[in-house]
Amino acid sequence: MVSKFTIIFFAFIAILLWQCKSSDTSKMTNDSVNYMAASEVLSDTITISNPDAEYDIIIIEPGFAQWLATQLPKESYTADVLAIRNRTKVAEWNRRVGQPTRFNAQLYEQPINYFSNVDYGLEVNYKLFMYFKFFEKKYSQNLLQ
Repeated sequence: MVSKFTIIFFAFIAILLWQCKSSDTSKMTNDSVNYMAASEVLSDTITISNPDAEYDIIIIEPGFAQWLATQLPKESYTADVLAIRNRTKVAEWNRRVGQPTRFNAQLYEQPINYFSNVDYGLEVNYKLFMYFKFFEKKYSQNLLQ
């Protein structure tokens, strides 16, 4: 039986992997990009898009949209600071994936491909950082070990 978290996590990873595809961003317009604020979310699905860098993340996690709406806005952060924090949390996440007997294998099933040399932009870094905060709180985890 596949847990809801497993499906969410695989969707998240698939989107991160999709980032590697190449396309011509000069043909994209603002009308072709759908940004969805937490207050506009009708369910527990949040889509994060960065058309300049061609990255999307889809987070499907019960309660995340409502929780996100109560957090500081993305403008309270800089993309660089969030990228540094995300690199640290991704490194710890991936370390835990490699130790399934020590860490809950249902929480840490697959590594996250987050590349330090890629500029994901404020939108993607903010939502990924906020997801990590939500994950840590919901599952009583600390990704700073």
